[in-house]
Amino acid sequence: MSEKAERIAPYTALVVQPEVTVVKKREDIRKNLDRVCNLIHFGVGYFWEQPVRLVVLPEYFMQGVGTPGKGESRIKDQMDKVVTIPGPESEQLGEVARQYGLYIVAGGVCEELPEFPDRWFNTNFIIGPEGDIVLKYHKWHIPAYIGLGTSPHDLFTEYCEKIGGDIKDLFPVVDTPIGKLGTMTCHDGCTPEVSRALGYNGVEIICHPGAIQEVEGVSEPWDFWMFTRRARAHDNMCYLLGSNWGKVNYEYYPRAFCPGNSFAIDYTGMVLRHMPYPEEQVLAVGIDIEALRHHRTKTIHNCWVDLRTEGFRQIYDKPIYPPNRFPPGNPPRSLSEKVSICKEVFDDLYARGQFTPPAGYAPEDISGLLEDRIAYAQETGRLKKS
Repeated sequence: MSEKAERIAPYTALVVQPEVTVVKKREDIRKNLDRVCNLIHFGVGYFWEQPVRLVVLPEYFMQGVGTPGKGESRIKDQMDKVVTIPGPESEQLGEVARQYGLYIVAGGVCEELPEFPDRWFNTNFIIGPEGDIVLKYHKWHIPAYIGLGTSPHDLFTEYCEKIGGDIKDLFPVVDTPIGKLGTMTCHDGCTPEVSRALGYNGVEIICHPGAIQEVEGVSEPWDFWMFTRRARAHDNMCYLLGSNWGKVNYEYYPRAFCPGNSFAIDYTGMVLRHMPYPEEQVLAVGIDIEALRHHRTKTIHNCWVDLRTEGFRQIYDKPIYPPNRFPPGNPPRSLSEKVSICKEVFDDLYARGQFTPPAGYAPEDISGLLEDRIAYAQETGRLKKS
């Protein structure tokens, strides 16, 4: 007979929405790290009656990042501030985790891997109550138009050989005394696949660091950050804790570049807490894993027991964004180089008839529009050349 699951008592989770400084060197990270640790100290002390056991931090909270324009960061800029995990930065967080018995989800860290030393990965990691790394995840859906980090998909063959290619390697979930924890990063939540993979692996809490900009619709009336993540939580019947920057210090950014709006969503897709403003804050929310597990025992509105997969296989049989385009020795060096790959994607989507071109254009014209836009942006200083 199988062992019965032990009861998990309700507890508090913190979603930290800090002020972030975009740094230039690794040694400058300490300012951001010290601030985040102090915010954790605050939250753990303030919400003492139902103890805090989980903390979620936003993407790029350590180093920040530069986007197109005068402040665009190229690969060298980010390599000047990469970390290794484990390392002194994770150890500082580990000390706080040990002090309070926490799981800390650290998001969107620019990491250099010894297996692939010519590039950086956008890495989430989870520290356990003993201060050790219990999970590490490399961001999968890095948007080509803005993200310069390496996705496992960019060197997929070699990544699978050296790190692992099973769905549990690519989208890991760790079974802990506070529930099954998984994580995804920022753009990963814009489409269903990453959260679905986490759901397949049994996730009960998706810890979701982001650096979501207002230009992408963080606030009403668009607010795709909220409505897509509510769908991700609903579809996988799991909690979703989304953390964004409160403010940013960078000479080329408005202070409210990523204007808060961190939240906690329950396993039905209902918003439990929300911080709808561009300012530092610490959100606390009660987590009840036993209620989630009881919810999953019902058939009514159960988004997994009714899943019928056979009719969808053709969507994934043929690649859309091509894999292995940045193999070892050829890391993505600028945004213009990376976004250029989308010309091939446009050609394919229009050639197969999935997309219909605007009036006056043939399917084969669309990739040329992107090529012209890239060239104009480079000529006028809007994008850096490779």
